[in-house]
Amino acid sequence: MIDNDLAVRLSALPPMPPLDAATLTQIRPYAAPPPPPNVNRQEVTIPGSIPLAILRPSAPVPSAPVATAPAPTAPAALAPATPTPAAPCVYWIHGGGMVMGNRYSQIDIPLEWLTEFGAVVVSVDYRLAPEAHGSEPVDDCYRGLTWVAEHADELGIDPARLVVAGASAGGGLAAGVTLMARDRGGPAIAAQVLIGPMLDHRTRSDETFEVWTPEMNAFAWRSLLGDSEPTPYVSPARAADLSGLPPTYVDAGSAELFRDEAAE
Repeated sequence: MIDNDLAVRLSALPPMPPLDAATLTQIRPYAAPPPPPNVNRQEVTIPGSIPLAILRPSAPVPSAPVATAPAPTAPAALAPATPTPAAPCVYWIHGGGMVMGNRYSQIDIPLEWLTEFGAVVVSVDYRLAPEAHGSEPVDDCYRGLTWVAEHADELGIDPARLVVAGASAGGGLAAGVTLMARDRGGPAIAAQVLIGPMLDHRTRSDETFEVWTPEMNAFAWRSLLGDSEPTPYVSPARAADLSGLPPTYVDAGSAELFRDEAAE
């Protein structure tokens, strides 16, 4: 069920144009937001020409005070440095049906975790369909995750607290990346957060959905796959073995196209 007030607002919106090769180029700019303001941000491009945005808290998150005996005063040059604990990391994969969006799409979601938990957020810009095909987007995401794990020390990240998260198409890619990490022996993933994930290229629905319709979804999968059959890394609902995966949170909205595949 949709909230009554929301239903009224949605009904007042103009009809969504069909998503096809012509309209995609017009829609893409609106799905690629600029960097968020007032955030400690670093941009890197890793091997494979994959851009990453590394977002950090503007100031260290204070820890609970610990009662200690007063220490003698020492000259500043001799005073021991206070070690900064390594931060948890959220590796964020954006949505957009695998055909639109950039590393700042839906970034407000992980930025809440940055603020609340002092996490480092790393967001990956993977190649988009139809220019990219098959496993190329999930391969990009996995390369980015591997780079983050390999550079955990210099990024100030605790490799034991690396969480993979994504929304919509990003949720599906996060699931694919986590399967890859299991099958390839790393990196270690502490948990995965799949928000309304796009998990199944076989999704069919006769229901009407206001934002992302069955027709749009079919176009997105067709753009990525053509006539080929995907691996479980690309369409994670095909995975027959879900053993050995980290703790997983799956968000399934009651009125979204991916509800049934996410619940299943």
